[in-house]
Amino acid sequence: MKHFNVEQLAVEVYETRRQMGEAAAHAGIRLLQKVLKEKEEANVVFAAAPSQSEMLETLLATNDVDWGRVNAFHMDNYVGLDDSAPQQFSRFLRDRLFGNLPFKSVHYLGNQVGQEKDYAALLAGKPTDICFMGIGENAHIAFNDPGNAKFKDPDTVKLVELDHACRMQQVNEGNFPTLEDVPTHALTLTIPALMASRHVICTVPGANKAQAAKCMLEGPIDEDCPASILRQHPDATLYLDQAAASLLA
Repeated sequence: MKHFNVEQLAVEVYETRRQMGEAAAHAGIRLLQKVLKEKEEANVVFAAAPSQSEMLETLLATNDVDWGRVNAFHMDNYVGLDDSAPQQFSRFLRDRLFGNLPFKSVHYLGNQVGQEKDYAALLAGKPTDICFMGIGENAHIAFNDPGNAKFKDPDTVKLVELDHACRMQQVNEGNFPTLEDVPTHALTLTIPALMASRHVICTVPGANKAQAAKCMLEGPIDEDCPASILRQHPDATLYLDQAAASLLA
């Protein structure tokens, strides 16, 4: 494992995807234990993506967290895609995590425009302690793509139109058969909402994310590379496997 910092962002690079995911999960477990020593409940936001699989599997297997004191949220959802569709992010997390652990509460982001303020109000009432996230091939975080990402976004949750690269990633990862099948819009937590989390664990495997990791760590901090903003978070760690780190200087 290699460890270094880029501005405030800690970076850990592991040889394999499995090692990376397990390390991210164990760090998350330690943070959950810390938060639950400090207060009665922990509020946690989860990303839904294949990149999170090993990390989620490790969280699911632990007996070291009192999940009955954890309130769970997620960060994005397709608009107009049925909640029962396997590609829908709420379904992804329900199948892999939310439906398999005894959380105190699970708050699903819906699939219809008009629910943004309600979800924002839920988050305001339960400020995020830990955010488990990834980044996209275009360096998006949640569905804040280049072009719609705003570092000073006034909203907490908003409707976005997904860019071509973001939608193609869904095809490349086998989630949809063709580009035409991928929804064009989604609801997403904004960048300020994600950055408001006390702790961030960002898990990024695969050669397809190598260019995004490079821009995130070595380019300027700007909205053309949304993930670059994590370099300004006071307590964030980026977990990479060797493939995702392959283009780093």
